[in-house]
Amino acid sequence: MKSTIYAVLSFVALASTAPAPLVARAPPNIPSYSTAQTQLGGLRVAAQGSSTGYSRDLFPHWNTVSGACNTRETVLKRDGTSVVTDSACASTSGRWYSPYDGATWSLASDVDIDHIVPLSNAWKSGAASWTTSRRETFANDLTNPQLIAVTDDVNQSKGDQGPESWKPPVTSYYCTYAKMWIKVKSVYSLTVTSAEKSALTSMLNSC
Repeated sequence: MKSTIYAVLSFVALASTAPAPLVARAPPNIPSYSTAQTQLGGLRVAAQGSSTGYSRDLFPHWNTVSGACNTRETVLKRDGTSVVTDSACASTSGRWYSPYDGATWSLASDVDIDHIVPLSNAWKSGAASWTTSRRETFANDLTNPQLIAVTDDVNQSKGDQGPESWKPPVTSYYCTYAKMWIKVKSVYSLTVTSAEKSALTSMLNSC
């Protein structure tokens, strides 16, 4: 009897000390379903442009935001839970939930900051004609839902693909992902291909 009581108490103690499941921290200014529909309808459909001349260096990124903190470190703190940083603003501990695949990480090195609309995609849909200053704003945008902390391997599998050829592994995130993508393309007046628009329409239908 005593051993049974001890086992039950031990289980309760373990349950009470176990970390609570993390909830995804959403990037700012994700539009509503109806707003996203309207924004999608306002995007110009065009064939994707050439990648000629593209370089990530043409999109200066990870700028200093405040003190020693750059854009990447700012997003890590924004999207993480109980994040601790050192004097250089590098994250030394914390927990990050990746909404793309549902994984949770405790090392910042396992997390990438994804550009929702990849830099290369932006280049081929209008950014090739921008000034360097505008491309810099795009690459470091903390006002719109353009940057998000996710599992590094998943981000790397996405590469520069659009939603017509890559979607988050977690299907329940399709709605949010589509709304973020549409918002960014709308804010920056970037074009979409017909296949891209079709994929976004389908993903919005999951909302």
